[in-house]
Amino acid sequence: MKYRKKSGLLKSFGYAVKGIMLMFEERNFLIQFATAVAVVLMGLWLKLSALEWFVAGFFIVLVLALEMLNSALENLADAVTEEKNEKIKRAKDMAAGAVLLAAVAAATAGVFIFFPKLWNLIF
Repeated sequence: MKYRKKSGLLKSFGYAVKGIMLMFEERNFLIQFATAVAVVLMGLWLKLSALEWFVAGFFIVLVLALEMLNSALENLADAVTEEKNEKIKRAKDMAAGAVLLAAVAAATAGVFIFFPKLWNLIF
């Protein structure tokens, strides 16, 4: 097994951070990131339990990571060809569907976490 130099590892980390920063140019990522910030602020306000933070954090990371993969796939597909291609369209739609499924699951978890706390606060 060949060992990488530390500088190579640091370079790889730098590329990953750059990839995350590039996502702030993507409209859908910005919407999802703003939603994540709102969830964190609401969680702080409502004093979530450790388990509730874990669930909320898991879904935040899941949705953002899937959005990153979706954007990466779209960029790669667009680099391959700008012509209409049914297989590329299907791949893009499937990746977008994965983000949607995760977002629906995250919203459902959010309802279970936040609704009872807000209900008790109001009533």
